[in-house]
Amino acid sequence: MPEDPQQTQANTVAWSGLVKGRVQGVFFRAETRQKALQTGIRGWVRNTEEGHVEVLICGQPDAIDNMRRWLAEGPPRARVDSLQLTQCPDPGLTGFEIRY
Repeated sequence: MPEDPQQTQANTVAWSGLVKGRVQGVFFRAETRQKALQTGIRGWVRNTEEGHVEVLICGQPDAIDNMRRWLAEGPPRARVDSLQLTQCPDPGLTGFEIRY
């Protein structure tokens, strides 16, 4: 039996914020998208003009915790100095995209 979409939405959480450090030019956005798709996370990732990476991640609490741990480390070529995330309302996005 398919899950009730309202129940599924009610169990999700969303976080938005910045990843700072050496996070541009190291495939951070592409690897973030890959990790998000592997773990069922919805949202987006994009570079900022200030040299950071901005993210919006939405999903089940366990998947979000896993994604937050990954963002704090980043891909092998990155150096994450800080991860600043704030909980926010889930906008109901589908999929995960790289924004430009």
